[in-house]
Amino acid sequence: MQSALPIQLGALQDLRELRRSLTGKIFLTVSATALVALCAHVSLPLYFTPVPLTLQTFAVILVGLMLGPSLGCSAMLLYLAEGAVGLPVFSPLGPGGAAQLLGPTAGFLFSFPIAAAAAGGLVRAVRFGRSQFPAALLAGAAASMILFAMGAGWMAHLLHLNPNAAWHLAVAPFLPGEVLKVLASAGTYTMFQRWRRN
Repeated sequence: MQSALPIQLGALQDLRELRRSLTGKIFLTVSATALVALCAHVSLPLYFTPVPLTLQTFAVILVGLMLGPSLGCSAMLLYLAEGAVGLPVFSPLGPGGAAQLLGPTAGFLFSFPIAAAAAGGLVRAVRFGRSQFPAALLAGAAASMILFAMGAGWMAHLLHLNPNAAWHLAVAPFLPGEVLKVLASAGTYTMFQRWRRN
């Protein structure tokens, strides 16, 4: 009996197979935006900063690692477009829609395509022996630096903050959590690669 789904179950076992077809690329891109949207809704407000704690950056880094630079970047551009037209994909603690792309957290949002591309490109370009975990860690750390630089830079510009204030509002409170997110995304990517080889 033939499956009615455009993507066969066997193809789901290998991302490279999915990336070869247009249908597979669409499926992966839409799935990636759904993952980031789900992680955006796991959010906790902080009283001293307009930036909430979310799992978004974990998802962005993981999308980049798993999909590669071009497809990861495309997925994050689609995510921003979904949010801009009013779909509930951004953190519910913000105004939503296009207004969220103009607010204090816009720098973080606009960094998503670049961070995903950096994570995906770096993990494929760097090798540290047989394990992919160190390369994934390096790629995740580089993506995080892009996220923080653009997020804090935009906030400093919008709110007329000095570098010290921007550091304390947009970077320092999130560093411990970001370390955990980078570790989790690198670990997830490495486990998937091991599973795919077996």
